[in-house]
Amino acid sequence: MKFGFLLTFFCFLCIFNLNAQKFEGGVMLGLVGSQVAGDQYSGYNKAGINAGGWISLNIGARSKMQMELGYIQKGSRENPDYEKDKLDAYLMRLGYINMPLLYRIQYNELLSFETGLSLNILIHSNEKFNGYETVESTFSLTNLCFLAGLSVRINDNLRINLRTDNSLFSLRKRTVTGDVWRLWDHGQFSDALVLSAYYRL
Repeated sequence: MKFGFLLTFFCFLCIFNLNAQKFEGGVMLGLVGSQVAGDQYSGYNKAGINAGGWISLNIGARSKMQMELGYIQKGSRENPDYEKDKLDAYLMRLGYINMPLLYRIQYNELLSFETGLSLNILIHSNEKFNGYETVESTFSLTNLCFLAGLSVRINDNLRINLRTDNSLFSLRKRTVTGDVWRLWDHGQFSDALVLSAYYRL
């Protein structure tokens, strides 16, 4: 898996260097709020980070294709609320190599919109219930996510991006209690809101 990541990153850099006159690119850093549909909890309570690099290619007067390679943290969190008689604590941590491919359209000088798909490759996971590690069902090593969002231009080199990131397939290899149905699959699904700064180098 590490070799595959390094090879992908090397190709990513080669494409950028060989086509520098056609592409623009840079780095990104942001915050993630995530939850899991089907885990019987609710709320984007699990905080994480989103970091990596991106390149984009103009394919029209107002449209671009963008590819990213980064690291994103997702999962779920439920803290005890003694006033509501909720005593349980739950924490799911998932770390992915994230490879989005996006179509972006420039609406005006300030706003642009985007949509696309992202391949997620799981590199670490951890699940705790009331402080004790548990694995109700092993997690899938890969997933495909639907992305949609918008960007606000701050200046020529910086823009702020807000997107939703939703898994299309179950996070787990087997069904568990609380599973829900999404599109064509039954299981638990990751939903995330991602706020990131994109800087053009």
